[in-house]
Amino acid sequence: WFFSGDRYRVDEDGYHWYEGRSDDMIKVSGLWVSPIEIESVLLEHKAVAESAVVGVSLDGFTKIKAFVIARPDAVAGDALVAELQEHCKSRLQRFQYPHMIEFVTELPKTVTGKIQRYKLREQSVSPNPVAQRKETAPA
Repeated sequence: WFFSGDRYRVDEDGYHWYEGRSDDMIKVSGLWVSPIEIESVLLEHKAVAESAVVGVSLDGFTKIKAFVIARPDAVAGDALVAELQEHCKSRLQRFQYPHMIEFVTELPKTVTGKIQRYKLREQSVSPNPVAQRKETAPA
């Protein structure tokens, strides 16, 4: 056996699902969260063109932050943030929804098109309060 760094899960039907790289997984409230799962749910929404999810430290806790590229016909703002959070809450576990959503015009990528999550985590150290909405209490 060898350690590839990739994480998979097996569902009740025996299918294997890719959950991402081990180093990209986010531990929230003691539970492991796959950023790919959250990104997939965000991409189901008609206003989202692209998304990337990272874990950020906030008040000593790890919170989920999504970076979203909105489609040209979507109005990026507080109303869309709330709509995207509700969209995620209706499809994911309570601990998996993004507490923060920041709209961006592009995501940092490698030459092969992979998202550079470490750059997004670095960017999150000094958040832009105008571009995101932080939900203080779960609904």
